[in-house]
Amino acid sequence: MKLINPYNSKQLMPVENGWVDEDKNFFPLKNGVIRIVKNDDYADNFGFQWNKFQKVQIDREQSSSPISKIRFFAETGWASDDLKGKNILEVGCGAGRFSQVVLASTEANLYSIDLSNAVEANYRNNKHYGERLKIFQASIYEMPFEENSFDKVFCLGVLQHTPDFKKSIQSLAGKVKKGGELVVDFYTITGWWTKIHAKYIFRPWTKKMSHEKLLEKINRNADWLIKLYNFNYKIGLGKILNRFLPIPDIKATIPDNLSQQELRDWVVLDAFDMFSPEYDQPQTIKQVKKWIEEAGMEVSFADFVHYDNARAAVVKAIKNKLCVV
Repeated sequence: MKLINPYNSKQLMPVENGWVDEDKNFFPLKNGVIRIVKNDDYADNFGFQWNKFQKVQIDREQSSSPISKIRFFAETGWASDDLKGKNILEVGCGAGRFSQVVLASTEANLYSIDLSNAVEANYRNNKHYGERLKIFQASIYEMPFEENSFDKVFCLGVLQHTPDFKKSIQSLAGKVKKGGELVVDFYTITGWWTKIHAKYIFRPWTKKMSHEKLLEKINRNADWLIKLYNFNYKIGLGKILNRFLPIPDIKATIPDNLSQQELRDWVVLDAFDMFSPEYDQPQTIKQVKKWIEEAGMEVSFADFVHYDNARAAVVKAIKNKLCVV
């Protein structure tokens, strides 16, 4: 795979401790990660959370079913055997929950990026897979790859947290080679009630808090909020009242059969993920489908995918012609 400087499109060549282009622009290799950006801009909260909760969503660390593997293959529809030798791009890797699935379940080559220093957690979790994994700290808008390069591109749980949803889709579509496939999921608008939710009510304040203070508040209140969540369901009012609790919808988003400590860790992590991002921009499936088509791809699926005890809004598309830049 040819690497380029995304700021001038010139080829990068390996040197000691990094990569350099012909103009001597240097990108360091630090802690196993090629650093294309100098800072994590709007995504520092994700670096904080994934380095704090490095193991929480990694299948091999859980006592429950392999939820990340179930979700990945349910949403992509890809078959493990078909990915042998394929070059796959993962955008928004976090701590590497889906990186681990791809590397453990297939013989594909994975190029994984994230804007935040969560890439370091991914490297720690998955470095034992060796040369099949290459990790970059890079922006979705400035990736170090040529257009039309990858057999498969996936972006799960990320797009709603980027500054420009449509531009993000265009950037993803550009990296797919002719005949290749793009799969994305995202927070969806299902009706007028979507934003009548604790997440959107409290976020204007919580996203301005320091990460340490926000996490401390969540940790301090997690136990009684979990009990109240369960009580509301017990009295038959869970679907109404729990929308206003500042914790995730446990029954709809968190795996069954977790230990008590694992459940608490997931709740704290997901609550932090709800309230810390700079951006949270849900979209309708129809709108995302339209943007992907405008990016020059043919949509093959645009609907909800159900897996385990959850569902996700998913759009899949195939590129039938090359992007020209």
